[in-house]
Amino acid sequence: MNDEVVTISNVVFSWSGDTAPVLDIEHLGVERGGHLFIQGASGCGKTTLLNLLSGIQPPNSGSVRVLNQNLNELNALQRDRFRADHLGVVFQQFNLLPFLDILENVCLPCSFSKRRKSQTDVVEDAAREMLKELQIPPSLFHRHVMDLSVGQQQRVAVARALIGNPEIVLADEPTSALDTRSRDSFIDLLFQRATEHESTLVFVSHDEQLATNFERRINLADINRAHSEVVA
Repeated sequence: MNDEVVTISNVVFSWSGDTAPVLDIEHLGVERGGHLFIQGASGCGKTTLLNLLSGIQPPNSGSVRVLNQNLNELNALQRDRFRADHLGVVFQQFNLLPFLDILENVCLPCSFSKRRKSQTDVVEDAAREMLKELQIPPSLFHRHVMDLSVGQQQRVAVARALIGNPEIVLADEPTSALDTRSRDSFIDLLFQRATEHESTLVFVSHDEQLATNFERRINLADINRAHSEVVA
């Protein structure tokens, strides 16, 4: 029985005006509860791939199915709603809101999604606990995110992605700004949360040292038939 919660079939994507595709993938599947590490050099299309999986970008052709929903059949607003309800995304540029404090940033997904709010007894308590586990001290909870170091901002972005127990977590270079100790603590917490809530994890990084932590590992170059050099 096929229990894939993410299935890419014959997907081609190129940026508007470009003739050469960034991605050309015949098939990629991720089973429910799986932990997939996708390795690739900077500029190989890793971020673009996650944008397709999260519905931020639709493919030019082919099918992207997530949780049995064909994202191609949804308009932009519907894809945004689907992402808010079902996906936790750690963006490479963090995408934290500078006019909100740290705690408000972490709680934000539960404001947009009734489903994720229902997965958490008390949203603020869950956010506080997660921030502490990610080594953000309570004295910073009501500081604005721009007051934090880059590494601290990255951990806040991770907490925001995990709040409300999303079914799928997409992580784009989430350890790039962390030192070794913080990186290892983060990986442990990410796996712990994913296992507890049977979340599927898709993690992309150029850091080959992280690959050994994952049960399944692929190199994007091995499944991407596009040969053009891109900036992801």
